[in-house]
Amino acid sequence: MISTFPLLAAFELNPLQATIDYYSRCLTQDAITWIDRKLNLNQSQATQNSIGFSDRSLGNQLPSCVTKAGRGIRSRLVELGIYKENGREALRGTITIPLYSEAGLVTGIEGVRFRRSNGSTERIVIGTGNARSCDVFTTETSLPTVLAPETIPADLVHSAVTVSRDVGIESDPCVSVDATCVLITRGDRQYRVRGMDKNRSSLSLKVSIAASRDGMLYLDTVDLMRAVARSAFIKAAAIELCSQEETLKKDLGILLLQLEDLRNRQIDAAKALQPKTPTLTAEETREAMALLQDPQLPHRIGADLERCGMVGEAFNKLAIYLAVVSRKLSQPLGILIQSSSSAGKTTLMDSILSMVPPEDYLRLSNLTSQSLYYLEGGSVRQKTLAISEDHGLAEAAYALKLLQSEGKLTHATVAKGPNGQSVTQIHTVQGPVQLLLTSTSQDLDEELSNRCLVLTVDESYEQTKSIQQRQRMLHTRIGEDLNRKSTEILHLHRNAQRLLKPLKVFIPFAEKLTFSSDRTRLRRDNQKYLTLIQAIALLLQHQRPIVVDAEGHESIDVVPQDVVIANRLMVELLGRSLDELSPQTRRCLQALERFVKLECKEQSVIREDHRFTRRAFREWIGWTDFQVRTHLDRLTDLEYVVVHRGHRGRSYLYELAYDGSGTDGSRFVVGLCDPASL
Repeated sequence: MISTFPLLAAFELNPLQATIDYYSRCLTQDAITWIDRKLNLNQSQATQNSIGFSDRSLGNQLPSCVTKAGRGIRSRLVELGIYKENGREALRGTITIPLYSEAGLVTGIEGVRFRRSNGSTERIVIGTGNARSCDVFTTETSLPTVLAPETIPADLVHSAVTVSRDVGIESDPCVSVDATCVLITRGDRQYRVRGMDKNRSSLSLKVSIAASRDGMLYLDTVDLMRAVARSAFIKAAAIELCSQEETLKKDLGILLLQLEDLRNRQIDAAKALQPKTPTLTAEETREAMALLQDPQLPHRIGADLERCGMVGEAFNKLAIYLAVVSRKLSQPLGILIQSSSSAGKTTLMDSILSMVPPEDYLRLSNLTSQSLYYLEGGSVRQKTLAISEDHGLAEAAYALKLLQSEGKLTHATVAKGPNGQSVTQIHTVQGPVQLLLTSTSQDLDEELSNRCLVLTVDESYEQTKSIQQRQRMLHTRIGEDLNRKSTEILHLHRNAQRLLKPLKVFIPFAEKLTFSSDRTRLRRDNQKYLTLIQAIALLLQHQRPIVVDAEGHESIDVVPQDVVIANRLMVELLGRSLDELSPQTRRCLQALERFVKLECKEQSVIREDHRFTRRAFREWIGWTDFQVRTHLDRLTDLEYVVVHRGHRGRSYLYELAYDGSGTDGSRFVVGLCDPASL
């Protein structure tokens, strides 16, 4: 930067000459180096020939634009082309060379902008005047020592405010794509584009564009599919980059075509990565059908999982397998595996998923609170959604609850419409979805957990010892052979599940089924029980007659044997044992069961309709009021006995929920019917 000196009078007298004189005093080292290399002139010779450099400081030498004098001189410079309408210097960042008329007067200025990256140049001419051939700026030929007016050919005259560039500068854009951005170079403009990975629809192309030119930068986020957004970007970028809008408009058109092609290829690649349902060969179909028609299929599932490396957990394995089969039902069965860290809950989940076709499940380790709302509309319909660990569950608990209960998610957002105004957009994720979750937390969302069948992993010493033995065996030749066989087993089960149809399942004797009903939570538990029965029938569909109604819809019926399997699973997974009671409380329960049986016989009522008071039981058993009250309170807390009424000054009425099961020490579930009665 040179020191301030009075330029106003010089500009008023001869603006072009004053501009040339000022720029000749602003040579930088880069400019001197280029002049020496390209024009074969040293600094002294360049100054002698009035060759200078526009370092963007001309405005500092003029009066402020808020004054009358400043506005007047700037208006005159705009008319001559030295200044642009936006108030910036037209020749900023260029080597300036005076252009002379035949009379030797300065009638124009030629600006040469050189690019250090590729050696290319851009020529900008303002005013009129004779000039040398433009080839001199792209060759190694040197200029005369002194640029006298008579040395400039008279047949090359530049018109006012014209722009010419080296051959090839405006050729096809150079496109570079890496993991973080797309870099597109066109002439002296460079566009760095980020955010392409977020565009998964052909209806939008919202990206962040960093446009740069000669050290100037303009950054904005724009949806290139919207004309209003493109127009606003062009206007703002033209001001910031000191470029013409028409040039940037052409650039943006090329940019749009390049990015649109790239986006479409990304969408196609993403679709190609999605699992597709393979076509089974005749041999694969025959083997899979033989598995589905095996009368011992429920037992074989556990045995095959054992051979594939999943030790123990017999009832958990069958329950989860049936749950993932229920994804084809209208109300799938959700599963929550809850245990301490390192107990094997994730291994259990992954073992079952390995038997499910890849196109039928989505496995996630974490998700945010809003992520489920933006899934593709039918991407998880009648599929298994498997999520691991606590953080993902806690963040998306509300969405998971809705997906499980309502069978879909509906999300309203605000977006810009075609006319630029805000509009409401509705996005729906279709269900039903079968949830398969794991967690170490003991304080999960109650509304989420009671929508699922909660399983616990076997953490016993014997199970740990069996797992360690299996781990050691895998490092032997026998283990290597088992690994090869397990691949065949998993492939067989995946093919078998592909042959299962999403049929309607009816329970002909549903009204005869019973379930405990003393708490409101059991309303959902009863639905889980019914879904489990339907899942068993759906798994065994190729062993049952298929009924086709008048409209062509296929369905199957549940048989009593399905209820036997379901009851056994409910007992083993959710059952209790009398061992949880103290000896004295257990004796009280057994005596109470005998008392109720006698009362029902005398009154000719069924157990569910019988009510008794604490006093009546105390008089029958002969215990003290303290003993009876203490043990009845314990049995009530453990849900063996249900309280129906009781207020201060009035007697309590009780109902016995326990049906006499488990006297041999086995596990039982209160309220399930005997399948033999069906």
